Amino acid sequence: MIIVKSIEQLADNVLKDALRSGASDIHIIPREKDTLIKFRLGNQLLPRYTLEQADCERLISHFKFTASMDIGEKRRPQSGAFTYQFEETKTGLRISTLPAYQSESMVIRLLPEQNQTPSFQISLFPSTSKKLISLLKHAHGLIIFTGPTGSGKTTTLYSMLSETSELVNRNVITLEDPIEKPSDTVLQVQVNERAGISYSAGLKAILRHDPDIIMVGEIRDKETAETAIRASLTGHLVLTTMHTRDARGAIYRLIEFGINWLEIEQTLIAVTAQRLVELTCPYCEGTCSPFCYSSGSGKRGNVFEILTGKDLSAVLKEAKGESQSYHYKTLKDAIRKGIALGFIKESEYQRWVLNDGE
Repeated sequence: MIIVKSIEQLADNVLKDALRSGASDIHIIPREKDTLIKFRLGNQLLPRYTLEQADCERLISHFKFTASMDIGEKRRPQSGAFTYQFEETKTGLRISTLPAYQSESMVIRLLPEQNQTPSFQISLFPSTSKKLISLLKHAHGLIIFTGPTGSGKTTTLYSMLSETSELVNRNVITLEDPIEKPSDTVLQVQVNERAGISYSAGLKAILRHDPDIIMVGEIRDKETAETAIRASLTGHLVLTTMHTRDARGAIYRLIEFGINWLEIEQTLIAVTAQRLVELTCPYCEGTCSPFCYSSGSGKRGNVFEILTGKDLSAVLKEAKGESQSYHYKTLKDAIRKGIALGFIKESEYQRWVLNDGE
């Protein structure tokens, strides 16, 4: 049990410890008699500290205040973000609260700036990285990135956008809720419902700001989907994300939103699905000890499936009922290839393929 003298000092110590450990998330979990703080290191969620309940409430209030969230509101979920300076590096903190039985629960996602992946390292396989970067050469259209939370979609998007902004000199504007990775290479807009900046309203305003590329944090509803489609129809390249199991699922989601078939066929350039997989450790046999995770995220890599060109056309026809099921290189194939080459742990096949019902 930690003895707390200053909440500010406690918050600072927890953040520094998490960053030094290479943690990706901090979980503050209320319990009946105390509070548990856990760090996510790779795929493991490891206990780190225990706090008294009163100190936990003060700690959560401190983080909420720093992230410009409503301290008095504990009955509904909230989200916020702020930037933390650690040594000489800035780290973006994305904060989420959730009302729980005992008290509020909080999760803090750590997004260090130095973790921005070079474009040639976006994928575990270099040929896939080149294919993703080549998609940005299109002058207009819609590119959708899919995958579960924590699969690296944001990191992939920012790596690609940073590359095109600096090397091709194109005006890039993002619309996010919240802004996860502060960047000097793109113009970032924060969604703020209270101020009237919804995804839909923000997109309409961005279209008047002479953008070449627009990144929409997430297509969540019919209105956002329609606005993203219209933006791509008016001569802009639009990048966005969706939460679907695979690339094919994004097409069916657009249909569910009521998007016109002709507009989908005219605008959709590519759909990708990705997973962040554990790589084999050159130092440990089997499961690494928690101490081995000091190397941070270097033991994880992204694998992709990409629907574009003739593969995309075939799946669009399948979704319309004009052809039978079409097979293309899927995530299952990419993970199998990585395992066969000795890059990916065999347990990842069980985690991502068998559990997805493949």
